[in-house]
Amino acid sequence: MKKSLQTLTLVITLIVIVAISFIAWQLGTSFVSPANHPIGAPPSDLQAITIGITTPENEKGAGWFATGNAGGGAVLLLHGVRSDRTQMLARARLLRNAGYAVLLIDLHAHGESSGAAITFGAREAQGVSAAINYLQQQLPREKIGIIGASLGAASAVLAKPEGRVQAMVLESMFPTIEDAIANRVAMPFGKIGYAVAPLLLVQLPLRLSVRPSELRPINALPVLTMPVLIASGAQDGHTTWSETQRIFDAANAPKTLWKVEGAGHVDLQHFNPALYESTVMPFLAQHLQQ
Repeated sequence: MKKSLQTLTLVITLIVIVAISFIAWQLGTSFVSPANHPIGAPPSDLQAITIGITTPENEKGAGWFATGNAGGGAVLLLHGVRSDRTQMLARARLLRNAGYAVLLIDLHAHGESSGAAITFGAREAQGVSAAINYLQQQLPREKIGIIGASLGAASAVLAKPEGRVQAMVLESMFPTIEDAIANRVAMPFGKIGYAVAPLLLVQLPLRLSVRPSELRPINALPVLTMPVLIASGAQDGHTTWSETQRIFDAANAPKTLWKVEGAGHVDLQHFNPALYESTVMPFLAQHLQQ
C-alpha cells in the first residue's frame, strides 16, 4: 500500500511538472511570436514618406519619416511590444506641429519590419541604432531625441546611443527581463506565475540565442549621459513604481522622474494628452531645439 502511494505521488508530481513545463513553453511561444502585419501609407496630414532601413545583420526595418524646421530637432519614436509605428502617431503629430522632424519605425518582428521572433530589446536595439544612423545622415545638423514606450524604451537604452542622441524620454520601461517576465506571468496566475517565470527565462537562449543578462536596460543606463525623462504609471503592474524608481536611481543626471497618477501600463500620451504635452514637450525643447 505504501509503495503504491509513493508511486502515485511520483506519477502526479511528474504530471504536474510536465503540465507546468508545457504551459511555460506555450507562454514562451506567445511571448516571442512575431507581430508582423501590413501598415500601409502614412496619413496625409503627417506629410511623411515611407522609408526602409537595414541593420548590419541585414534585418529590414520599415518606417515613416517627416522633415521639420531647420534647427527644430528630430525625434525617433519607438512603440511598445506587439504594436507598431501607428501607436506613435499622436506623438508624431504633436512633434511635427512644434517643428520637429520625426521618424516612426516598426521594431524588429513588428509591423512591416522583418524578424522571426520578438527578442525583448536585443535585435530591436539594432533597428534603433540603424534608425539613429538614418536620422544622422538625413539631418546631420539636427539634435536627435528618442521617445520610447515599454519595449521601445528598453530597445533605445540597449542600443547604447551615447554621443548620437541628445535626449531620451523613457516611458514604462522594464528594468530587467527577469522583472518583466515575473510581473507579466504573476498578473494572471498569481504566485504560481513566479514559479513559471524561471521556466520562461531559460527559453531565451534556446529560442532567441539571447541571454537574460543581455536584456537589462537598467544596467546600460549608467553609461548614458544625455538628459533623460523617465515616466511610468503609478498603477502599472507590468513595470511597478518601485522598479521605475530603481531605473531613475540608476540613470545619470540630468534626469527627470514623472509619476503618472491613475495610469497603468498604458499609452501615457493617450491617457492624458494635455499633461503629456505639458511635461514632455518642454523637456525636448530644452535639449533639442536650437
